[in-house]
Amino acid sequence: MQYIVQKEAKIAVLCGGMSSEREVSLRSGKNVHAALQRLGYKNAQIVDVTPDIMDDLKGFDYAYNTLHGKYGEDGCIQGILEILKIPYTGCGVMASAICMNKEYTKRILSTVKEIPLIKSVFVKKGEDVKKAVEGLKYPLITKPVSEGSSFGMTKVNKPEELEQAYNEAVKFNDDVLIEEFIDGFFVTVGVLHDENGKAFATEILEIRTKTEWYDFDAKYTKGLSEFVVPATGLSKAATEKVKSIAVKAHETAGCSGVSRVDFMIKDDEPYFLEINTNPGMTDTSDLPAQAKVMGIDYDTLVLMILNSVGLNK
Repeated sequence: MQYIVQKEAKIAVLCGGMSSEREVSLRSGKNVHAALQRLGYKNAQIVDVTPDIMDDLKGFDYAYNTLHGKYGEDGCIQGILEILKIPYTGCGVMASAICMNKEYTKRILSTVKEIPLIKSVFVKKGEDVKKAVEGLKYPLITKPVSEGSSFGMTKVNKPEELEQAYNEAVKFNDDVLIEEFIDGFFVTVGVLHDENGKAFATEILEIRTKTEWYDFDAKYTKGLSEFVVPATGLSKAATEKVKSIAVKAHETAGCSGVSRVDFMIKDDEPYFLEINTNPGMTDTSDLPAQAKVMGIDYDTLVLMILNSVGLNK
């Protein structure tokens, strides 16, 4: 069962932080804080996360986590909150750590045959990247293994472009995931929990971009992406399949409270990309748009996530 967080509770809205996604997180935190104020949680405060976070959290009853990326989405802040015995929103330590690493997420999900994965290789620091990709077909996508918001990602159309793309990825992480490029379209589906704690999928959001693929600019610049929700590019059967896989992936990875699962669609077949354990809550973010078409407005979405604080135990 979900918590019912009392209106007088002192809530730390964690945002900012020390990752490359700091600016996006600040926007999420500002929006969530405003929603909590409208909902009557007058003791909610924005806390910009720094190395002094353990001292800064003294006296708070709950933490609403709107951090993105390193330290906020990878199990680190979750571990601190566990030590401080402060209930918090979103996924727990284990699921956060697993899902932040795209390679280990795929390894966990590979145990479930219903979840379709894209062919890929995992290149560790010092390994020969050209040799590693010999079994893959171009074009490719190079990705830092533990980064969000498309930072360090590059589409590689031919072998001559591989080294430069790899070098861009290792600016963010020592290890790199390289996948075959799926020439289809991008969809994403949120996973939330109802009042009984049962996971359910939101409507699917299809993203049509004016860029070559769904990169950082397309994600966070108004006008570069068009949200189509509910998605229109899938058959009814594919729609139900995507929703089912999203919930299955969420549960298999041990997620709780909220997540967002991304897919590429080609020939009406979904291919899993990744799980985001702390989806953005900005004006241009996917999850609020997905919830809205289900009749869940922004403030109600914030309240649902807040009252899921007990699910990550």
